[in-house]
Amino acid sequence: MRGRLFSLALAAGLLAWGGPGLAQGSPSPKPAEAPARPASLDDLYARLAQAKDEEEAKGVAGLIERRLERSGSDTADLLLARAGEALREKDAALSVELLDRVTQLAPGWAEAWMRRAAAFWQLDDPSRALMDVEEALVREPRHFTAWMMLGHIALSSGDKAGALAAYRRALGIHPFLEEAEKAVKRLAPEVDGRDL
Repeated sequence: MRGRLFSLALAAGLLAWGGPGLAQGSPSPKPAEAPARPASLDDLYARLAQAKDEEEAKGVAGLIERRLERSGSDTADLLLARAGEALREKDAALSVELLDRVTQLAPGWAEAWMRRAAAFWQLDDPSRALMDVEEALVREPRHFTAWMMLGHIALSSGDKAGALAAYRRALGIHPFLEEAEKAVKRLAPEVDGRDL
């Protein structure tokens, strides 16, 4: 019993003194903080809609585009990258062939449909481009590039009202899309009528 009381007194004394390795008056160690979670796609779209200037919008839009370019499948991502190279080299037929495989591997991936739409557009096949843009927008309704392409397709077919609506949707998602702003300014007077 006496030994136990001595141990308790010694422990109390060490605590009052600060104990080994602890300077008196120093703060106790803080628990490790959890790492910040990465922003979700929803967070990024919300930030884009509230961007204060073009520079901020461009940065957030870049983050969104990088996120949209990832499917979760290394094979699909690689095929998409190769399809992009083919499109840049003006080989739209090869791009379509590669993207056919991507849409089979990852049918829920909006970016694959959007890229194939761009390839069909380059092949001067607006009807197939339109089908793929619509597929992209079913999978990601906030895909502002897809809304821009939808505007271009509608305009090419003479549907100015449809084009204007698509460009306005793109601006509603990305408020600093210069090409969409110009298109809206050009088309609005014709479609909506001029103010007297």
